[in-house]
Amino acid sequence: MSAENADAVVCGAGVGGLAAAHALGALGLRVVVVEKRATVPRIPKGEVLQPGALKILRAWGVSEVLEERGAVRLSRLVAVEARGRMALDYSQLPDGSNWLLSADHESILEALADTLPDTVELRRGVPVSDVVRDGGRIAGAALNDGEIRAPLVVAADGISSRLRKAAGIEARRRDYPHRLVALDLADVPDAAPEVVAHTTARGLRMRYPLPGSRIRLYVQIQPDEFRGIDDVGLRGWTDSLLTELPELAEFEEQLRTAVEHRQTLPVSHFTAPAIAAPGIALVGESAHSVHPMAAQGMNSAIYDAHALSTGLAERSDVDGALRDYQDRRLPEIEQIGTISHNASRMLTDLSWAGRAIGRRALRNTGANRRLSYQVMHNLAGLGLHPMTPFDRLCQLGLVPDPRSRRRPRWA
Repeated sequence: MSAENADAVVCGAGVGGLAAAHALGALGLRVVVVEKRATVPRIPKGEVLQPGALKILRAWGVSEVLEERGAVRLSRLVAVEARGRMALDYSQLPDGSNWLLSADHESILEALADTLPDTVELRRGVPVSDVVRDGGRIAGAALNDGEIRAPLVVAADGISSRLRKAAGIEARRRDYPHRLVALDLADVPDAAPEVVAHTTARGLRMRYPLPGSRIRLYVQIQPDEFRGIDDVGLRGWTDSLLTELPELAEFEEQLRTAVEHRQTLPVSHFTAPAIAAPGIALVGESAHSVHPMAAQGMNSAIYDAHALSTGLAERSDVDGALRDYQDRRLPEIEQIGTISHNASRMLTDLSWAGRAIGRRALRNTGANRRLSYQVMHNLAGLGLHPMTPFDRLCQLGLVPDPRSRRRPRWA
């Protein structure tokens, strides 16, 4: 069995793994990235980049490449219910950080891979079978035909992370009581540059433009909604969707074609109780997962990578840097998880109480300039400002907010 050495080995070439490789490579470290899949997957996930993540990608030269390849700038995130709306206008954010960017997931992966530092080597079609240990410390990755020894192993191998388990870190994943159908609508020119999320009696319907005059549409469904459905049932399902959202009628033909090629996705959330152990760091979905409605999952993976490299830049002791990474980053991950979970429940909870509370919170937040700016700033990844108990009472309309017409003081 052959063995080689590196400064870091990254296991997984999703957004988290490639972002980690960028961040570590920028420190001058020799990094080897191993990915079990031989080709870049085409999947409907991780397509909207927030301003905070874009600032990091800009420093790596990635965002420029994405825009050269057709990524779409988005200016607003709008949530709509029957009696009101919440419109988050990203142009109000500081200059240089006041837009979102949408691109196909595989395009984001390709842009990250194509701009890797020279000290990074990417190997596809190379599965990791286990970790290598030096005493009780993780000291590398075991491959089918050898091993790579390194003082730092980065676990970026997804929700079911084998490396997380090898490190003895348990993660309890919680499934939402619904699924999402992802539809790719082609030939839809001049789509508004915004993310629009509708809440209906049957749940969330969210859409945004993608490169190439396309629209991504997510539709919340019951877990067994498509089980055994035939062509007649599928036409009826599409008719119901058009009735719920009359604005879809202008591209009805594209919608009916897209439904035939739909992808159904389970939705879950979790935060690992630890994101580091001696010799290993967890990034991206190996460490946490959130509902896609708030567009935080892929962005959080980029923040993980940036935080990990910041700790390593500040101290040469790898395990000390890993402790710093966990101490700094884990509270942020927990806050982002709470923000995403609350935002998703606001639009997806179909219980009577959930609908009443969620819709009221949506309307009141949208009518309150201070709260809507705070929500937008949090989602944008420009610094977390958690909601206080007073903020929650204002969202529910239980107390008046004397500062509702002004931005937060910290802004």
